[in-house]
Amino acid sequence: MRFQQTPRFRSDRADLSTEHFGLFWTTVRDSFIPAAERRVAEPGTPWPGGLPVKSVKGAPGVWEMTWSFSGPDGRATFEWVEIESEAAIRWRRVGSHSIFSEP
Repeated sequence: MRFQQTPRFRSDRADLSTEHFGLFWTTVRDSFIPAAERRVAEPGTPWPGGLPVKSVKGAPGVWEMTWSFSGPDGRATFEWVEIESEAAIRWRRVGSHSIFSEP
């Protein structure tokens, strides 16, 4: 699975502690990537129960992933894109629930 990052994602990432970003990346590596690859291979495959992923209301084409509800709150938004004719993820925002003001 290939990724892109928006400038806003990179800015958000710079504001996260090393520990907070580490929790995000562990979830991406261990849960999100395998689930996203399954969805590409078989569209409509549900996201794993322990990985809350849903579309963002009022932002067509934008999805949210939650990796922690507390200690610290961990959310990221993304969209599906193509990179060199392959399905990929563009990370838009990362941080706490506050990212939803501009997902």
